Amino acid sequence: MKFALAQLNYTIGDIDGNTSKIIAAVERAKTEGADVVIFAEQAVSGTPAFDLLRKTTFLELCEDALERIASHCDTISAVVGSPILTTEGIQSAAVVLERGKIRYSVSKQHITARREMGFLNGGDGVATITLAGEKVAIVVGDDFRTLKHIDHNVSTLININARRYGKGVMSRRYDVIHNLAYVEAKNIIFVNQVGGSGEIVYDGSSGVMGADGNMILLMKSFEEDFGTYDTCADNSPIHLPEELFRHDRTEQLYRAAVLGLRDYFHKNGYTKACVGLSGGIDSSIVACIAADALGKENVRGLMMPSQFSSDHSVADATLLAESLGIKYNVLPITEAYASMVNTLKPVIGGREFDSTEENIQARIRTIMLMALQNKTGYVLLNSSNKSENALGFCTLYGDTAGAFSVTGDLYKTEMYDLARYINRRFNNLIPENILAKEPSSELHPGQKDSDILPPYEVVDAILMRMIEQGQHREEIINAGFDSEVVEKIHAMIMHNEKKRYQFPPVLRLSSCAFGHERLMPLINRYGD
Repeated sequence: MKFALAQLNYTIGDIDGNTSKIIAAVERAKTEGADVVIFAEQAVSGTPAFDLLRKTTFLELCEDALERIASHCDTISAVVGSPILTTEGIQSAAVVLERGKIRYSVSKQHITARREMGFLNGGDGVATITLAGEKVAIVVGDDFRTLKHIDHNVSTLININARRYGKGVMSRRYDVIHNLAYVEAKNIIFVNQVGGSGEIVYDGSSGVMGADGNMILLMKSFEEDFGTYDTCADNSPIHLPEELFRHDRTEQLYRAAVLGLRDYFHKNGYTKACVGLSGGIDSSIVACIAADALGKENVRGLMMPSQFSSDHSVADATLLAESLGIKYNVLPITEAYASMVNTLKPVIGGREFDSTEENIQARIRTIMLMALQNKTGYVLLNSSNKSENALGFCTLYGDTAGAFSVTGDLYKTEMYDLARYINRRFNNLIPENILAKEPSSELHPGQKDSDILPPYEVVDAILMRMIEQGQHREEIINAGFDSEVVEKIHAMIMHNEKKRYQFPPVLRLSSCAFGHERLMPLINRYGD
């Protein structure tokens, strides 16, 4: 039997557009002589659809779309992911289309992702059906992780999924599939979604794992792709790319960020982005990603120095903008800052300079960036990172503002890794001085992040243990970290949940993103 795997980029709610893509792939599979064509989980609707799944009209349109697709399945069978309404509620199903009709549906049993809990109901799970004259097993989503037994009469298992990208998840995913294929002695075909869906990026990376545990087919990551697998052919094993297993997955992070940003803009109808360029590492990386994702002609930078800005900040930002070929303006905020402080003298006058004056600067810059967005349509990109977001080392309605944060789930040390990768790939786009200078917000004379924090290598090592690995402070201290530093960082994390509740949408690139895998109550007196 010959299978076609269609790895496509769907848009949530664009049922007509998604259906047209699916039909085009069905027709291509027919021309290539496939017996069966397979699509990802919730291909018809796009995912995560959240409360759209509660709309009866939405589900009816999905059912109508399946009928349209079925009309093209005259000489071919298709397995298409779609939400369906059953007597048990709304389920995520693999719908089998044959001979112009809807023949079967196999629903996901285990609802494991928070984005689906409360919107989807569990079904019966794995099922054995006859497809194109042969018996196959079909399983949806992460149900394959809990499979205990597969019908011994079946040689092929089909898994349709919508697995988001996260650091390290791809290698773990292949380990699970490898173990299942080897233990059960089944060929496993897995088809994943690809593309950006709001805060999520689906990496694709679909393929076929042979019954001996060796990969037979591996499709592209972060791109649409189409492939075929013939069970009767000589399917020699292939080697998985080394970057799937290396600890350093910086290239994957970069590609995920570019795809996530591009799809966030294009699927929402946005075309242009603006960035506040400070001459620092974070805004430089965001500008590079934006230029790659949207085209340099669609990106604009604003440099907004104050009297506290160093001489090299504007020079470094200017050099970066010119290297990227993006438009930019230099708009000093000195007069605006002085006017604001003078206006506030009856309220705050006579007190020492502190975070009040620092925050005024950050918020003035946001006013200017938002004015650019409102007047010219350049959508503001946030330039935060996960280290600062974790510690609350940021200003509400200042540097936390923006329509979208492409780097807010990346630690500061990962930002430097990205910068070095960008320079290797794009011939030193980011000036060396930006990488070499000590991190600083430049909100008061001589300010450096190290005035408050230890080096980011230490900060991030502690943060990763606390957030990604869920370690207690005692475990971290016992691992050799300074107890005072650990307690300080823990206190900063716990005291700044209110800021994280007000962040813009953050592209999820880790396995433990704030507000999703790590969701803390806004009022919390536990504090341990």
